[in-house]
Amino acid sequence: MRKILIIGIGAGDPEHLTIQAINRLNEVDVFFLLDKGDAKKDLVDARREILDRYVEKPDYRVVQAVDADRDRTPENYVATVAEWHQRRADLYERLIRDEVGEDGVGGILAWGDPTLYDNTIAVIEQVRQRGNVAFEYAVIPGISSVSALVAAHRTSINQIGKPVHITTGRRLAADGFPPDVDDVVVMLDSHCAFTTLEDTDLDIYWGAYVGSPDEITVAGPLTEVGAKIPPLRAEARERKGWVMDTYLLRRRRS
Repeated sequence: MRKILIIGIGAGDPEHLTIQAINRLNEVDVFFLLDKGDAKKDLVDARREILDRYVEKPDYRVVQAVDADRDRTPENYVATVAEWHQRRADLYERLIRDEVGEDGVGGILAWGDPTLYDNTIAVIEQVRQRGNVAFEYAVIPGISSVSALVAAHRTSINQIGKPVHITTGRRLAADGFPPDVDDVVVMLDSHCAFTTLEDTDLDIYWGAYVGSPDEITVAGPLTEVGAKIPPLRAEARERKGWVMDTYLLRRRRS
């Protein structure tokens, strides 16, 4: 039976790959790389660098396909994402059917950790449940952008005995800083939702392109450094054509 491996490749540094990930890379017959356009060519190039560095299997193939795009300012966010997942599932179903032999192994290189705010697992499970093409799949975890972020800032995600809340910029803007936690990790925030917070006792640990040569980090009291981040982020996005960033908000307790 066909097998698909969803392999976490870390947050930007080729050395983020685990030994398990490297071993599983060398089982793959064909890798699927999704092309997100010229502006995000760096993301494809980073994946090809990983293959060049770690795959010793001489006869592997790379199939590159145009990724399904989605509306970034939808009226109905949940419905828009569901429709996007369906189109991605259509794409992966075709790739698995046409490019992976009956007993072959296909590989998908997932940025960061595929178990944390990444849709690859959900999309591949959707393909499997359709039943149009038979396959098994496995998930190999990777170093997440969150782990890379806090390591870059030489801190931890949680404080001793305290919980951690992981959310998105969309939810932070809608709900504000949760009253019952001190540490909030925010992902997928293209609008810098932290600028809407009025709390004066928060520190921010922000990072973009963490683990890559383009890494940018900012840390300090939100009231002092928060205003510096949006223009810094905008300049970086203009320069590279894309930006991946995340941050930790921490409440100071007297």
